[in-house]
Amino acid sequence: MEIVEAIRTRKSIRKFKPQPVSKEMLKEILEIAVRAPSAENTQPWEFFVLAGEVLDKVKTDNITKVRNFEIPPDEMAHILVERPKGSVYRNRQIDIAKQLFSLMDIPREDKAKRASWMERGFRYFDAPAAIIIAGETSLPVHGSYLDAGAVMQNICLAALHFGLHTCIENQGVTYSDVIRKHANIPATKRLMAAIAIGYADWDFPANKVQSDREPIEKSVTWCGL
Repeated sequence: MEIVEAIRTRKSIRKFKPQPVSKEMLKEILEIAVRAPSAENTQPWEFFVLAGEVLDKVKTDNITKVRNFEIPPDEMAHILVERPKGSVYRNRQIDIAKQLFSLMDIPREDKAKRASWMERGFRYFDAPAAIIIAGETSLPVHGSYLDAGAVMQNICLAALHFGLHTCIENQGVTYSDVIRKHANIPATKRLMAAIAIGYADWDFPANKVQSDREPIEKSVTWCGL
């Protein structure tokens, strides 16, 4: 797929087909993705690719914790911060939620359906594979996340070339203790994000969502042009 088309058409997928993705294909995607830029070529990313029985165990334990209302480990507190109420960022979050709930026929007052929807992210939207992006805790947080963002975008774009789709999500790393247990990830690694990856189920209503973008005039200040 041509790069500009990939950037314009990439979208978050919230249900995948059970069809597995081969290790060889995932490896090729990562080999392409690590061409991402990083500060002074430090390449501060590591990947833990979950599939099969390991991913099933993570999904099961995540859902158990969600249903028991367990508080995530302190190390993941930074991903639970809400956008300021009344801000444009919060409003954009609400707008996309309205689209999703409308397509999924989830009324505002239906707490059971809303809870069931929330669980989907903790099981990686039923994807057959998930990529956990991590980095050394000895490295600066902000710089590591900046570089991780570049490699995340590359993963999502490269996936399209192979007919795959993705969803970047925080829920997939919220219960870091679960992932550390089943993927043998040491405490010296900072878990930064999860990417659900697989073949999109286009019959699933939520996959029809098309998120908007603000006109570029609202976010650009031209200086000297």
